[in-house]
Amino acid sequence: MREKILRFWYALPMSGEAKQIACSRICALFSPELLQHLSSIAKRQPSGIYIAGGTVRDLILGRTPADVDLTVACHARAWAGELARLTGGAFVELGREEDAARVVWRDEVIDFSSFRAGAVSIDQELTKRDLTVNALGLEIDPLVAGSGCDEDTEFAVIDPVGGLDDLAAGLIRVCSKQALPDDPLRMLRVFRFAATLAFDIDPDALTEVRLHRERIAKVAAERIAHELDLIMATERAYPAFVQMAATGLLFELLPELRAGIGMEQPASHHLDVFDHLLETLHQMERIQNNPGRYFAGNGAIMASWIRQDNHCRQLKWAALFHDVGKPTTFGINEDKGGRITFYNHDLQGADIFMRIAGRLRWSRADTQAVAALVAAHMRPFFLANNQRQGILSLKACLRLVRKVGEDLPGLFMLAMADALAGKGEGSPEEIEQEVAGLFERLLQVHEEHVKPVRAAPPLLTGRDLIRDLGLEPGPLFRTILDGVEEARMEHRISTRKQALELAARYAEVKFKTPNSEL
Repeated sequence: MREKILRFWYALPMSGEAKQIACSRICALFSPELLQHLSSIAKRQPSGIYIAGGTVRDLILGRTPADVDLTVACHARAWAGELARLTGGAFVELGREEDAARVVWRDEVIDFSSFRAGAVSIDQELTKRDLTVNALGLEIDPLVAGSGCDEDTEFAVIDPVGGLDDLAAGLIRVCSKQALPDDPLRMLRVFRFAATLAFDIDPDALTEVRLHRERIAKVAAERIAHELDLIMATERAYPAFVQMAATGLLFELLPELRAGIGMEQPASHHLDVFDHLLETLHQMERIQNNPGRYFAGNGAIMASWIRQDNHCRQLKWAALFHDVGKPTTFGINEDKGGRITFYNHDLQGADIFMRIAGRLRWSRADTQAVAALVAAHMRPFFLANNQRQGILSLKACLRLVRKVGEDLPGLFMLAMADALAGKGEGSPEEIEQEVAGLFERLLQVHEEHVKPVRAAPPLLTGRDLIRDLGLEPGPLFRTILDGVEEARMEHRISTRKQALELAARYAEVKFKTPNSEL
């Protein structure tokens, strides 16, 4: 990443000490119609319109900005409202207290904001921003006024706090001592941009985060969750979370993780609970970057699963939280020589995670997906242990395949990351090969036993249970039908008559012993 940035950097033409960006590159950000509308509005609004922030940064880095950030001296919402009216685009207010708004028209997204409180010039406005690499501007009055530009025209980058040098150096710095107190969410943006750009963080910025970390409690949960998700969506979430922990910010956000610091684990682990969680996240990022290295022959299956929906991000959250239940389930088994135990930490961890997700206002889909992975993360190891002892049954394989469903690749990547992060003397030899081999076995079970049954008409339905067995509809139906389907997958039954006989036995058992497992 650093080499790429330097290539773009030195490719930019220079004029004195100022970096120049070709007008043609700036003009390419707008459709001709949109530029004409901005020109029309500029005639009725106060002069002074600038491209600022991330848009300028992305232009310098040779990237195509996702949207365009425009800054005006005042009346930003008036600018946006007029543009929305002229284009027929959607108008969206941004922030409750800021004079800012967004216009979405066709495939173009334009954000407007006024100078921050007290700023009377673009230099002062940029100085009040969060990070130096985001405190860059371009005055585009000539472009807007003329609705176009000459081929050789260039615009000088406005850089009051040294953002250009920091871009060249690959460094994240805060604009001022007041940057983080003004908006504590900016502390998370320090780590987010370091992860996104693969930049180093200035030691002074880390000191500022450490100093102001408690202020994060004032920030809305939704804003915090959004920044954390953006970090997790990068390929450098692990170093970001390590540095957040070093400043103490991580424990202000996720205090449940603190209990794992210094907590000893069984001989299969070489790290305490907290460092193991971080290392599992580290290993997860390595697996996601090259799944075929860890699951030979099945890398394409893993990669396909990662690309779907929000799986990449959800899986990394599961890695970070998979053992969050250990501190509350810590125990010593004196009958086994004082062995450390964490009985049911997987289920307890899922419950703890659900509370964390609720506090952060996570979506229901994300919450359920991550909680399910945390709750099931020990299942592959239980099966691997059975396989090691030569007692792995088809029923056990079927139950895991049916329970996890399409998320089986995710569960086994989590198991692989967990195994790679636990390298104590008591860790089973070749555990990674066992995990990969077990995944291969479960794929085979799915193809040979699950898929054919799911593709065929069911042997029984709820109507059959009512008509032939006289049962009343209720939760018992699902239990019976699942049991019949499982028996068919095991090839223990194959006809409707056999299915009815089995269903009748299941119903009788349940009525006599309601808590029994079929």
